[in-house]
Amino acid sequence: MDPRDCPRVSGALLAVGLCVAGCTLPAPDVAVGAASAESAAPSIPIKVLKPDGAGPFPAIVMLHDCSGLGPRSSRAPARWGALLQREGYVVVIPDSFSTRGFADGVCTNPSPARMEVAPGRRARDAYEALAYARALPYVDGAHVGVMGGSHGGSATLATLASAQASGFAAAIALYPGCGARYAHSAAAPLLILVGEKDDWTPAEPCRQLAQRARAAGRPVTIKVYPGAHHSFDNDNPIRYVQERVNPNAPGGRGATTGGNAEAWADSRKEVVQFFARYLR
Repeated sequence: MDPRDCPRVSGALLAVGLCVAGCTLPAPDVAVGAASAESAAPSIPIKVLKPDGAGPFPAIVMLHDCSGLGPRSSRAPARWGALLQREGYVVVIPDSFSTRGFADGVCTNPSPARMEVAPGRRARDAYEALAYARALPYVDGAHVGVMGGSHGGSATLATLASAQASGFAAAIALYPGCGARYAHSAAAPLLILVGEKDDWTPAEPCRQLAQRARAAGRPVTIKVYPGAHHSFDNDNPIRYVQERVNPNAPGGRGATTGGNAEAWADSRKEVVQFFARYLR
């Protein structure tokens, strides 16, 4: 991964390390954001999963990983979105890649052009999705969280570190890049879930990030899963792919991903309990 990909949050603070894991949504139960009486047309595609009923429901902005939402997606947001929809949340998924020339994602794309969709820049998408969600008549605008994995996890951290740094009531970052200095400036509680054996976005920088944030009085919790690799939230086999852009690897290439049954089961429980605590 090119060092220039590190997020730079407008006038704000920081750079946050990047990386992987993704999403797409099943066609049923998905509404595509568009202009309406309630909200202006979004600048990027936005998909919505809505529970049955009139609401108002709490909502979660879901930020996809480096594989995007196209045919090469890891489908992580689909899995999390379905789970959270069943739990009674509206799930709002902005597509940061497809209309910006990265429909196939940026996991193996080392081009400097990927800076156009770096996590720091995706913070704007998160806040646009927040505004869009709040304009929906069935969303409880006071209880909206943000969540993402890998590149989307880094974008979640960048969102909390942005100059706006307000509006979200809670945040979860799964295996985010925590390697660069990060200042958690938002009041929103943050949960970080990461794998002990992650060689793409290592756990130790996230431990240090959490320590700094807690020392500054910020509400940050971290859980490290023993034996888990990057993208542990699935049942896929563990595999190493040399083409992946990885600033933490010799030569800047190569990373391991794969599911971990224990971490996947526990992370579902952690996510549900965390959002229930802060968004209900």
